[in-house]
Amino acid sequence: MRHSPELPYFRPHLVTAGEVAPGDLLALSDADVATDRWFVVLHAEPESRASSESRAEIRFTLRPPLGGTDHDELLPPDAPVTVACRRLDVDRIPRVTSTDLTTVTFRDGDRITTLRVVDPRATEESYVRRWSRWYRDLESQSEQPLTDDELTAQAEQAAAEGHLIRHHPRPRRSAGGVAPRRVVVTGLGAITPLGVGVPELWRGLLEGRHGIRELTGAEFAGLPVQVAGTVPVDPAGLLERTRARRMNRAAQLAVVAAREAWTDAGFAPAGTAGSDLDPERTGVSAGAILGDASVLVEGDRRLREKGPRGIGPLTLPMTVSSQAASQVSLALGITGEARTVSSACASGTEAIGQAVDRIRYGHVDVVLAGGAEAVVTPAILAGFAAMRTLSRLALADGTPSRPFAADRDGFVVGEGAGFLLLEAEEHARARGARIYCEAAGWGLSADAYHEAAPDPSGTGLALALRRALRDAGAHAVDVVHVNAHATGTPAGDRAEADALRTVLGGRVPVTALKGHFGHLQGAAGGVEAVATALTLHHGLIPPTLGCEEPDAELELDVVTKGPRALPSPGDVALSNSFGFGGHNAVLALRRGGDQ
Repeated sequence: MRHSPELPYFRPHLVTAGEVAPGDLLALSDADVATDRWFVVLHAEPESRASSESRAEIRFTLRPPLGGTDHDELLPPDAPVTVACRRLDVDRIPRVTSTDLTTVTFRDGDRITTLRVVDPRATEESYVRRWSRWYRDLESQSEQPLTDDELTAQAEQAAAEGHLIRHHPRPRRSAGGVAPRRVVVTGLGAITPLGVGVPELWRGLLEGRHGIRELTGAEFAGLPVQVAGTVPVDPAGLLERTRARRMNRAAQLAVVAAREAWTDAGFAPAGTAGSDLDPERTGVSAGAILGDASVLVEGDRRLREKGPRGIGPLTLPMTVSSQAASQVSLALGITGEARTVSSACASGTEAIGQAVDRIRYGHVDVVLAGGAEAVVTPAILAGFAAMRTLSRLALADGTPSRPFAADRDGFVVGEGAGFLLLEAEEHARARGARIYCEAAGWGLSADAYHEAAPDPSGTGLALALRRALRDAGAHAVDVVHVNAHATGTPAGDRAEADALRTVLGGRVPVTALKGHFGHLQGAAGGVEAVATALTLHHGLIPPTLGCEEPDAELELDVVTKGPRALPSPGDVALSNSFGFGGHNAVLALRRGGDQ
């Protein structure tokens, strides 16, 4: 904050010292004018004469215009000086001294300001301490931070050159008011083309395996693209047979993943009834675009072949995209809420974000949140192929899904489900739960650009990134990792890279997982959030499969070839999801449960 008074005008002109009055802005020499070295006249009075021969002089008491300490100058009345404006309110100019930083014990959150107080038009420079380093801009990672010793030495030099140095301790938290609750992740569940369960997902990511396969069914013959990321088992075989027959494939995937997250969090497999949980304080939040498109396609085929009698009574319940959320609630006896979010490929991430808010503000205590999708059908593949968004690279040459790679040419359709068990922190700690990380915040935005193509400027994506950081109470310098959406399309990856550089700079390690299992559509955000939580928990970033040669024009630090240790300092990882129509969602997770 500046201490500058309001200047009526700033027009330097020469006068004699005898013409100067209190309130004038005074420069003592031409050199002072050239270097913007000014003082406000507080008092002006004749100096008492020691003898009749002594020359009359005027004693001026001066203070820097932006505040500081006073000093006196003796000038003869006819001495030429420069004034720049009159009638400054001297009572508004503070008398302050610089802080001796060698006596201060620094803490994160402290602020140091430096201001060249002799320049009435100077602006204050501020450094904030975070992660035991001093940052001039918490929203940029392009500048190297300073150590305590470096900042102290720099401040001492500035003080010697006429700067005012002030130490501002971090604000104390108020004990009053009701703050939103912290939300933590206590359980993880996934079923993906890499296999069943979170351990299979994590091993596959670290080992650099992919689950993209050729589609050999007769229904896929003749399609221009015949590969997809498919789950290697029939999810119906992992569920009770009668229940599985009443679910579409996406709901089956959702129940498998949600049950794993549920039991991973330490709850009983039977659901709320056996877990000492209030079912009314427990919820489900699932993202999906179509859920399972095959049910609708099959229903249309039966109608054409057999007429209305060919349509079974479960066709409609199994068609709606909300079936995944409803079947998870049925399977676990959850009655608090079962919401479905459909915002294209951002659905899973937005579903998690909405669940965070539901817990934060006391509506529920526990939520299973994520996404599920099963859209590997001929019609969907043909539609994406018509849009020229699918990769045509050969499976024999490795994964055809190549995010951020110089030779990327499109995405690969995939299926799967991923869920986080989110819980109010006090609820989790009361039962002694293991905490993977904190679900610290999230952000949304819309491109308002095109029904399918991303805004090439990346401004919408950047807005979602900034909002997620702000919602988490974090800054760019806190980010240690980004799990990128990066589908492998030339335009989409470029827009995301531009947004990441704009908000974070190019120094944050980035990984993208669609080379391992393709684009899971509405489930992508759920599975990638699971991977991001594991990255924070294990301190290890999985590599970006398929990116043998990163696109140098993107100017990102893409993690390739093998896992990389999570950097320090910092504690926030971002999981990005962007969808057709300009839907942008970003989830911010914070390392550990005790920060």
